[in-house]
Amino acid sequence: MHRFVRAVPLMLFSALSLHAQAPAKEPLVEFEMMTWPEVKAAIDGGKTTALIYTGGTEQRGPQNVNGGHTLMGRATVKAIALKLGNAIFLPVLPYTPNEASAAMPGTIGLTTDLLTAVLDRISQQAIKTGFTNVIIMGDHGGGQPKVYADVAQHLDSIYAPQGKHVYFCNDVYKTANDAFDTYLKAHNLPVSTHAGIPDTSEMLWLGSDLGWVRPALIPTAVGDKDHPNGISGDARPSTKELGKMTFDLKVDYAVKQIRSLVGAGK
Repeated sequence: MHRFVRAVPLMLFSALSLHAQAPAKEPLVEFEMMTWPEVKAAIDGGKTTALIYTGGTEQRGPQNVNGGHTLMGRATVKAIALKLGNAIFLPVLPYTPNEASAAMPGTIGLTTDLLTAVLDRISQQAIKTGFTNVIIMGDHGGGQPKVYADVAQHLDSIYAPQGKHVYFCNDVYKTANDAFDTYLKAHNLPVSTHAGIPDTSEMLWLGSDLGWVRPALIPTAVGDKDHPNGISGDARPSTKELGKMTFDLKVDYAVKQIRSLVGAGK
């Protein structure tokens, strides 16, 4: 009996210690995983910025899955929303301007006109939902920056008099990629335009244990003009460490630009 009584405080202490060590729960920032009362409460509580992010369905060489743009985009925009602290991201759009090909059947694309209409509609729906600022950005180069910039400029001219704004965040893609390319050149690593080190490394960092990459194919993942395989460049030096670097660049550049845009619009 005495041994049992002595054990109770120890059990209680252990339970309290485990509870204290439990990681803090992340704030809800994913629109599709929230209920409408949660969205309303979040907006009323200051989460007044909606993030619209486009991914893409596109062949990414033999080593990377076709949904890479969307998979990376979802992780990127979530990290941006969490770091901003006042944002919620809408469902990531899995289609962007591109063209299907039977030779490398991994691409399903929209036209630029269709993307324009979709971005325009989603942005206006976000404003109608109650968001004050809407940020358009994407993970895929096709159609950027003109479609995104044009939609943002057009809608901002309509809603700015009401104190609401629509902006295009270009730094998450072009500026971050340029910075990463500069790093690659400085370290004598090959720069690529598609399915090379940036894409493959980031997918290794974010989803190597989720099946996003076929690691066994990385040693042969290099572009071949005589036998096109979807790679423009050389992905063989890809690493998780480089993936984390390019991911962090995208998040940091985006957060900085969004804060500047929203601050200037107030």
